[in-house]
Amino acid sequence: MGALTRIGAEHELSLTQLRVLGILRDRTPRMAELADYLGLEKSTMSGLVDRAERRGLLARARSLDDGRAVEVFMTAAGLELAERVHTEVRRALDPATGRLDATERQALTRLLERMLGSAPA
Repeated sequence: MGALTRIGAEHELSLTQLRVLGILRDRTPRMAELADYLGLEKSTMSGLVDRAERRGLLARARSLDDGRAVEVFMTAAGLELAERVHTEVRRALDPATGRLDATERQALTRLLERMLGSAPA
């Protein structure tokens, strides 16, 4: 958590914002789904996405499947930042995870992704 907090702060991102970027790396959820992943109220989620939109990291669009629903996705700048942060976090955790073999690292990654809400349950 210390590494995540430090790296997030270096990029002016909270832990929740880091989680949003992690979730959006491999999916385009609806606002309600994103709020559920994070355990946030929809109004809190809207404020979070508003701030990220102003920074040029996220965007919203009406769902093609359901015109009433709004999907959230990363912009090119958001994707670039998410990849940079991911690399920095991996590098910061390498001293601890370097002692694990490949199978153990994959298992740890899956568990952490589930805990942080960036992988389906």
